[in-house]
Amino acid sequence: MTVSFVNALTPGMRRGRPFAPAGLDEAATTSAREVYPSHPPFPAPEAAEMAEVAVRLRTVFEAVAADDPDTAATEVNRLLDDYNARPRLDRHDGEPWHLHFHGPGGTMAGDWGASCSTALAIVLGSEFADRLGVCTAPACDRVYVDVSRNGTRRFCSTACQNRVKTAAFRARARN
Repeated sequence: MTVSFVNALTPGMRRGRPFAPAGLDEAATTSAREVYPSHPPFPAPEAAEMAEVAVRLRTVFEAVAADDPDTAATEVNRLLDDYNARPRLDRHDGEPWHLHFHGPGGTMAGDWGASCSTALAIVLGSEFADRLGVCTAPACDRVYVDVSRNGTRRFCSTACQNRVKTAAFRARARN
Protein backbone atom coordinates (compact mmCIF):
# COMPACT_ATOMS: atom_id res chain seq x y z
CA MET A 1 0.00 0.00 0.00
CA THR A 2 2.77 2.42 0.94
CA VAL A 3 4.56 1.67 -2.33
CA SER A 4 1.39 2.32 -4.28
CA PHE A 5 0.85 5.72 -2.65
CA VAL A 6 4.48 6.77 -3.15
CA ASN A 7 4.55 5.70 -6.79
CA ALA A 8 1.16 7.19 -7.64
CA LEU A 9 1.47 10.51 -5.79
CA THR A 10 5.10 11.63 -6.15
CA PRO A 11 6.57 13.19 -9.29
CA GLY A 12 9.75 11.89 -10.88
CA MET A 13 10.52 9.34 -13.54
CA ARG A 14 8.64 6.16 -14.42
CA ARG A 15 9.76 3.55 -16.92
CA GLY A 16 12.01 5.95 -18.80
CA ARG A 17 9.60 8.89 -18.94
CA PRO A 18 8.87 11.89 -16.74
CA PHE A 19 6.00 11.24 -14.36
CA ALA A 20 3.73 13.78 -12.73
CA PRO A 21 0.62 12.62 -10.89
CA ALA A 22 -2.49 13.92 -12.63
CA GLY A 23 -5.61 14.17 -10.53
CA LEU A 24 -4.32 13.57 -7.01
CA ASP A 25 -7.80 12.72 -5.74
CA GLU A 26 -8.21 9.99 -8.36
CA ALA A 27 -4.66 8.67 -7.89
CA ALA A 28 -5.02 8.52 -4.09
CA THR A 29 -8.42 6.84 -4.32
CA THR A 30 -7.19 4.28 -6.85
CA SER A 31 -4.19 3.46 -4.62
CA ALA A 32 -6.38 3.01 -1.53
CA ARG A 33 -8.82 0.83 -3.44
CA GLU A 34 -6.05 -1.63 -4.31
CA VAL A 35 -6.37 -2.84 -0.72
CA TYR A 36 -9.87 -1.64 0.20
CA PRO A 37 -12.06 -1.83 -2.93
CA SER A 38 -14.90 0.14 -1.30
CA HIS A 39 -12.67 2.92 0.08
CA PRO A 40 -14.43 6.27 -0.22
CA PRO A 41 -12.94 8.80 -2.65
CA PHE A 42 -10.24 11.12 -1.34
CA PRO A 43 -11.53 14.71 -1.50
CA ALA A 44 -9.08 17.02 -3.31
CA PRO A 45 -7.71 18.69 -0.13
CA GLU A 46 -7.08 15.33 1.55
CA ALA A 47 -5.53 13.94 -1.63
CA ALA A 48 -3.11 16.87 -1.66
CA GLU A 49 -2.29 16.13 1.99
CA MET A 50 -1.78 12.47 1.10
CA ALA A 51 0.63 13.51 -1.67
CA GLU A 52 2.65 15.36 0.99
CA VAL A 53 2.67 12.19 3.10
CA ALA A 54 3.84 10.21 0.05
CA VAL A 55 6.77 12.59 -0.50
CA ARG A 56 7.87 12.00 3.09
CA LEU A 57 7.42 8.24 2.77
CA ARG A 58 9.59 8.32 -0.37
CA THR A 59 12.51 9.71 1.65
CA VAL A 60 12.54 6.50 3.69
CA PHE A 61 12.90 4.33 0.57
CA GLU A 62 15.60 6.66 -0.79
CA ALA A 63 17.55 6.53 2.48
CA VAL A 64 17.44 2.72 2.56
CA ALA A 65 18.52 2.58 -1.10
CA ALA A 66 21.43 4.90 -0.25
CA ASP A 67 22.40 2.57 2.62
CA ASP A 68 21.52 5.22 5.21
CA PRO A 69 19.39 3.44 7.82
CA ASP A 70 19.80 6.27 10.34
CA THR A 71 18.08 8.78 8.06
CA ALA A 72 15.36 6.25 7.24
CA ALA A 73 14.68 5.53 10.92
CA THR A 74 14.74 9.21 11.85
CA GLU A 75 12.16 10.05 9.19
CA VAL A 76 9.93 7.13 10.16
CA ASN A 77 10.04 8.28 13.78
CA ARG A 78 9.04 11.79 12.67
CA LEU A 79 6.16 10.34 10.64
CA LEU A 80 4.99 8.24 13.59
CA ASP A 81 5.08 11.33 15.82
CA ASP A 82 3.45 13.65 13.29
CA TYR A 83 0.59 11.24 12.57
CA ASN A 84 0.38 10.02 16.17
CA ALA A 85 0.13 6.44 15.01
CA ARG A 86 -1.56 4.31 17.61
CA PRO A 87 -2.91 0.78 17.29
CA ARG A 88 -6.66 0.35 17.31
CA LEU A 89 -8.96 -2.57 16.57
CA ASP A 90 -11.70 -1.57 14.13
CA ARG A 91 -14.56 -3.34 12.43
CA HIS A 92 -16.18 -1.84 9.34
CA ASP A 93 -17.72 -2.71 5.99
CA GLY A 94 -18.82 -6.12 7.24
CA GLU A 95 -15.23 -7.17 7.98
CA PRO A 96 -14.12 -8.83 11.24
CA TRP A 97 -12.11 -6.92 13.84
CA HIS A 98 -8.70 -5.97 12.47
CA LEU A 99 -5.79 -3.74 13.41
CA HIS A 100 -5.49 -0.14 12.20
CA PHE A 101 -3.02 2.58 13.14
CA HIS A 102 -5.02 5.79 13.14
CA GLY A 103 -3.99 9.20 14.28
CA PRO A 104 -6.41 11.24 16.37
CA GLY A 105 -7.31 13.75 13.65
CA GLY A 106 -9.62 11.49 11.72
CA THR A 107 -8.57 12.68 8.26
CA MET A 108 -8.10 10.04 5.59
CA ALA A 109 -4.59 11.30 4.82
CA GLY A 110 -3.68 11.32 8.52
CA ASP A 111 -4.99 7.79 8.99
CA TRP A 112 -3.10 6.51 5.95
CA GLY A 113 0.02 8.42 7.05
CA ALA A 114 -0.14 6.69 10.43
CA SER A 115 -0.67 3.26 8.87
CA CYS A 116 2.04 3.63 6.23
CA SER A 117 4.61 4.98 8.67
CA THR A 118 3.85 2.11 11.07
CA ALA A 119 4.35 -0.39 8.24
CA LEU A 120 7.72 1.16 7.38
CA ALA A 121 8.70 1.12 11.06
CA ILE A 122 7.93 -2.60 11.24
CA VAL A 123 10.06 -3.29 8.16
CA LEU A 124 12.95 -1.08 9.29
CA GLY A 125 12.94 -2.71 12.72
CA SER A 126 13.30 -6.18 11.25
CA GLU A 127 15.90 -8.19 9.36
CA PHE A 128 14.15 -7.11 6.15
CA ALA A 129 15.08 -3.42 6.37
CA ASP A 130 17.21 -3.72 3.24
CA ARG A 131 14.19 -4.90 1.22
CA LEU A 132 12.98 -1.34 0.59
CA GLY A 133 14.37 0.14 -2.60
CA VAL A 134 14.28 2.58 -5.47
CA CYS A 135 14.30 1.27 -9.04
CA THR A 136 17.82 1.13 -10.49
CA ALA A 137 16.68 1.32 -14.12
CA PRO A 138 17.82 4.46 -15.96
CA ALA A 139 15.17 7.19 -15.89
CA CYS A 140 13.02 5.53 -13.23
CA ASP A 141 12.73 6.39 -9.56
CA ARG A 142 9.68 4.40 -8.50
CA VAL A 143 9.97 2.53 -5.21
CA TYR A 144 9.40 -1.13 -4.34
CA VAL A 145 9.50 -3.66 -1.53
CA ASP A 146 11.55 -6.73 -2.38
CA VAL A 147 9.50 -9.78 -1.44
CA SER A 148 11.61 -12.19 -3.47
CA ARG A 149 13.08 -15.23 -1.76
CA ASN A 150 16.71 -14.22 -2.30
CA GLY A 151 16.32 -10.46 -1.77
CA THR A 152 18.01 -9.35 -5.01
CA ARG A 153 15.29 -7.24 -6.60
CA ARG A 154 16.56 -4.01 -8.20
CA PHE A 155 13.63 -2.84 -10.32
CA CYS A 156 10.17 -1.50 -9.58
CA SER A 157 8.54 -3.61 -12.27
CA THR A 158 9.10 -6.27 -14.87
CA ALA A 159 8.84 -3.53 -17.50
CA CYS A 160 11.89 -1.73 -16.09
CA GLN A 161 13.80 -4.99 -15.70
CA ASN A 162 13.06 -5.90 -19.33
CA ARG A 163 14.06 -2.42 -20.52
CA VAL A 164 17.46 -2.71 -18.85
CA LYS A 165 18.07 -6.28 -20.00
CA THR A 166 17.07 -5.47 -23.58
CA ALA A 167 19.38 -2.44 -23.64
CA ALA A 168 22.26 -4.58 -22.31
CA PHE A 169 21.57 -7.29 -24.90
CA ARG A 170 21.53 -4.73 -27.73
CA ALA A 171 24.75 -3.16 -26.46
CA ARG A 172 26.46 -6.56 -26.42
CA ALA A 173 25.17 -7.36 -29.91
CA ARG A 174 26.65 -4.13 -31.29
CA ASN A 175 30.12 -5.05 -30.00
